[in-house]
Amino acid sequence: MNTSSPSPSPLAALGIRTLSIVGEMGAMFIFLINGFLHIFSSPKQLRKIVNQMYFIGSKSLLVISLIGIFTGMVLGLQGYYTLVKFGSEGLLGAAVALSLIRELGPVLTAIMITGRAGSSMAAEIGVMRISDQIDALEVMDINPISYLVSPRIAASIICFPLLTALFDVIGIIGGYLTGVVMLGINSGIYFYRIESSVDISDINEGFTKALLFGIIVATVSCFQGYYTHLRKDGVGPEGVSNSTTSAVVMSCVLILITDYVITSFLL
Repeated sequence: MNTSSPSPSPLAALGIRTLSIVGEMGAMFIFLINGFLHIFSSPKQLRKIVNQMYFIGSKSLLVISLIGIFTGMVLGLQGYYTLVKFGSEGLLGAAVALSLIRELGPVLTAIMITGRAGSSMAAEIGVMRISDQIDALEVMDINPISYLVSPRIAASIICFPLLTALFDVIGIIGGYLTGVVMLGINSGIYFYRIESSVDISDINEGFTKALLFGIIVATVSCFQGYYTHLRKDGVGPEGVSNSTTSAVVMSCVLILITDYVITSFLL
């Protein structure tokens, strides 16, 4: 007699998967609140935050600068050959600046930091979990959230907007190199269009996105690493590998979804 349980219908499977995703999002939100509150738990947190700022921020400067300069150059090139068809090549400065400040700067910065620092956060905390180092912290009466997660969240909140600002400035310089130096647009017109077109609301929108992206990346990466031992798709090193992959993929997806939602509200 066959005693195996019947497989759920497609609709039931979709419901189970949806409930699982909603549950995980709720768990991550509680994880974020817990980590955020522990930022202020001790004056010793400052040293840990500074160390994480060095890892997340300073070590990302080179890659952010490279991506920023080439993104600006591509925008300048594509924007010029689009605008010249309408006799509006003088608007290139505004097109480059607004594209970077409102959209590409925060999004590309967040995705690049996710690949460089977010994956490292998930892997490092995941290795600590499977090697029982987190359990050892609990035995020594040290709160693992306060010790491992809170400094990373605080550092991300600080570093993401700063790196986004750097990306924007370098991207505008890249657009200048393409539009003015290579294609011959007047330098004064390029910068005048930037000054006259960019409002403080555009800058605020970009920084708001960067701030939220920093919270998302730090929370998702730390959460995936912290609960590596509960994964059903692998244990040990395989679990750490899957946690790191999930952290990067989930962070990028949430970055794009959040970008759309914020843009919809702020436009």
